[in-house]
Amino acid sequence: MKKIILASASPRRQELLRQIKVPFETVIIPADETVPEGLSPTEAVKELAFRKAKAVAGQVNGGIIIGADTAVIYRDEFLGKPSGTSDAVETLQKLSGNDHLVITGFCVMDSATGKVVKASETTRVFFRRLTGREIYAYVKSGEPLDKAGSYGIQGLGAVLVEYIEGCYFNVVGLPLTRLALVLKDFGIQVPG
Repeated sequence: MKKIILASASPRRQELLRQIKVPFETVIIPADETVPEGLSPTEAVKELAFRKAKAVAGQVNGGIIIGADTAVIYRDEFLGKPSGTSDAVETLQKLSGNDHLVITGFCVMDSATGKVVKASETTRVFFRRLTGREIYAYVKSGEPLDKAGSYGIQGLGAVLVEYIEGCYFNVVGLPLTRLALVLKDFGIQVPG
């Protein structure tokens, strides 16, 4: 099997690849993560995923590289990782009782041949109405402080979500079905 390299420090993405039994190594090379002006959110996350994969491709000798970037969008506003607890509270107050989009762009790149596939997945997430007490308790847990949109659906944040439309794994950070189909195009059969 070809060597697979994940160009991401995200423990969630690493766990998702382990879940589908894809052997990989992690290599992180800093890449420019400035969102280009004039791009739609979907195009922006695909471009950032490409930059991450390309940065790693220039430093490794062969391998299939996976880069990814996830954005949380609420009414045309990018909701990144919170700057602190008050920012997390403010974000969760916005999301309470509303829906938002989670868009993950990913790039699979063969560093030997230069073959590149960019793709994305969008999931609509609906939050239930949250009380102030629930928001403060969740923020106090510390979980939302390193996550785009100030929540993690795979952790305590699961109880904030009423339902989703689309891929659950996309919300966690990597749309597994789409990724498996793209990897197949690179000659990598995902077990299962």
